[in-house]
Amino acid sequence: MESSDHRQNHLERLPSEFYRGQAYVHWSMTMDDRKTGWLTAAFHARFREVLIHTMYRYALCCPIYCCMPDHVHLLWVGILDTADQRKAARYFRKQVNIVLKHWEASFQQQPYDHVLREHERQQVAFENVVEYIARNPERAGLVPVDGFREYPYTGCVIPGAPDLTLWQPDFWDRFWKIYSYARKNGLIVT
Repeated sequence: MESSDHRQNHLERLPSEFYRGQAYVHWSMTMDDRKTGWLTAAFHARFREVLIHTMYRYALCCPIYCCMPDHVHLLWVGILDTADQRKAARYFRKQVNIVLKHWEASFQQQPYDHVLREHERQQVAFENVVEYIARNPERAGLVPVDGFREYPYTGCVIPGAPDLTLWQPDFWDRFWKIYSYARKNGLIVT
């Protein structure tokens, strides 16, 4: 049985069905003790590799991630009805923690999440959520005002679309087309 101290420090989650299927979830994963020093080009490359495998394995896409010096933001969207973001988050955190050992860092025990409500999932509102996440480095003073597009640790991972990058002029048109196609046809193209 869990101790009462553990339950008091445990964030309450919505029922599991809120994280399945076509769920839209903004995940924030903070480092233990707000540890810094791990955010490097080498970490970023391994992070993207783990993220790509997670997205494919759990039928998700990530229209934006933003690695900050002491935490990570990820916006995940379910592609298939079998998608399960809670399972994906456990897998992702376990795999990234293996990478973080090199820097003697690890994620806090539990991530924070925000399941987007229906009005936040509408196209314009959703794109605003993406920009809000992208502007984190700007708010933290890591880049100048309106310099968030130049931050090297922000990107996207859409299974099957390695050439799709944030801030390209046709990003949103291509993202929605790729997402709609994957929803209809799955992740395997024959």
